Amino acid sequence: MAAILETQHLRKEFGGLVAVADVSLNVERGTIHSIIGPNGAGKTTLFNLITGRYQPTSGHVIFNGQDISRLSVHRRAHLKMGRSFQITNLFPNLTALENVRLAVQATGGGSFRLWQRADSFKHYLDRAHAVIEMVGLKDQTLTLAANLPHGGKRKLELAILLAADPELLLLDEPTAGMATEQVPELIDLIRSVHGRGNKTIVLVEHNMNVVMNISDSITVMHQGAVLANGTPSEVSADKTVQSAYLGELYGDFKTP
Repeated sequence: MAAILETQHLRKEFGGLVAVADVSLNVERGTIHSIIGPNGAGKTTLFNLITGRYQPTSGHVIFNGQDISRLSVHRRAHLKMGRSFQITNLFPNLTALENVRLAVQATGGGSFRLWQRADSFKHYLDRAHAVIEMVGLKDQTLTLAANLPHGGKRKLELAILLAADPELLLLDEPTAGMATEQVPELIDLIRSVHGRGNKTIVLVEHNMNVVMNISDSITVMHQGAVLANGTPSEVSADKTVQSAYLGELYGDFKTP
């Protein structure tokens, strides 16, 4: 299967600190690919390099066959790449629907022209309603984002990403801060989004049981470098990963 995303010897230095050390990875189109590692392993820095928040010290990011290493965040978003963050990033005093409608409008070409007839925005609203329903927030359409439970805010953040209909979704700690009982519902939602057939998902996640049960492939990072790549069964059986990483750092890890 062809790769939708590649990094080639990607490196990021902050002064004398090497945060990402010559990372090369391939993400196959249509898969769920997880990136795991302890705090400080370079996972979020790698996400920031892929999405354009950071420029690499050296190396390349290839998306759909195009070198995007020097493109801005905005340009990458318009190439159908969407990214979430560990901390929810919403307009708290707008409703769930308004948050999604603004995201749809931002990608719709017409954007924010003043003095435009309200009914000219109907197609934006129709799309926003469809996305809200897709993530299971239909009953909270008119709820202020600030008043949604944490799990609902995570769903709304995913809806905002889906508003632009990205090919590639990069999810940074999607279950962070969620109660244990809320996690299965969010994971089912991610599976549902992926199951629509035209989405590739890359996620950073600390919950090993989630990672092992949702991923097609896993990249293990340690001290800015790639420690291992493979399927969940390959990674869980890797002796280096077991001794250096999983067993010591993740007490909740269970072999599937």
